[in-house]
Amino acid sequence: MNAHERYAMLEREPFRQVGGRSQTVKGSFDSIADVFRHREMLGLLVRRDLKSRYKDSALGFLWTLVRPLTQLAIYYVVIGHFLGAARGIPDFAIYVFTGLTAYTLFAEIVSTGTSSIVSNAGLIKKVQLPREVFPLASVGSALFNFAIQLGILLVAALILGVFPAHWDLLYAIPSLVLLVTVGTALALLLSAWNVYLRDIGYLLEVVLMVMLWASPIVYAFSMVKSVLGPSILLEIYTNNPLTLAVLGFQKAFWVGGNGSAEFPPAEYPDQLLLRMLIAIGISLVFLVISQRVFTRLQGNFAQEL
Repeated sequence: MNAHERYAMLEREPFRQVGGRSQTVKGSFDSIADVFRHREMLGLLVRRDLKSRYKDSALGFLWTLVRPLTQLAIYYVVIGHFLGAARGIPDFAIYVFTGLTAYTLFAEIVSTGTSSIVSNAGLIKKVQLPREVFPLASVGSALFNFAIQLGILLVAALILGVFPAHWDLLYAIPSLVLLVTVGTALALLLSAWNVYLRDIGYLLEVVLMVMLWASPIVYAFSMVKSVLGPSILLEIYTNNPLTLAVLGFQKAFWVGGNGSAEFPPAEYPDQLLLRMLIAIGISLVFLVISQRVFTRLQGNFAQEL
């Protein structure tokens, strides 16, 4: 086929719009269907992210545990024992690691998802495929790392004799759904904005650091409640999606919160499950809005990159 024939063949190809302009919910369903048609590519991107992250390293996937375990050691020693937080919280190591497992999943989805479009600039310029697969691949790799950390948490609980064999374990389901939904919505939204404004990545690091300390991971929810009292500030703090998910994980995996002869039962917000279900509903709406914003902005990705 010579050049003239190739040009003639390209002219016969139907025009395909990049960056859908539909503002309806149908546009979101069309995008989901498009991503589903490219599910094999999505799986390949997830495996590529996991392999490239630890390429040529001697310990490989074990590095996924180094950061949370290092954080656990610091918080356990410094905050738990030097500052005395462990005196009022039974099984403090399990308590902290439970919160860190939830936070790490959320932070990894948002941070790697935000940089996913920019870091795949070369592929985006050359291959035609729904751009949503890049943030979604970050979600997939984050869930894989989360599964490893959760496995370590359960093994540690089993060894320490505090395995969570109770019905509250079901709280893990809405907690996980909430983290993934909110994280995916933010990843889609911020990944598109990051193409046009690269400060988003730096700002996100600061916000994630604030969110780490704005959730009851290394301190108890009862401490915040006693300081803020029954106020609007307490409601804002409690209804933060990350706080609700962390509390749900603690209720599911932290047996020490059930109380003992030495410690009273841990305090949780009233109607915790209802709060989580409402937050999931709001986060689903936020996810649809984020996807529509992503679709509107993706049309100029190639030029901006």
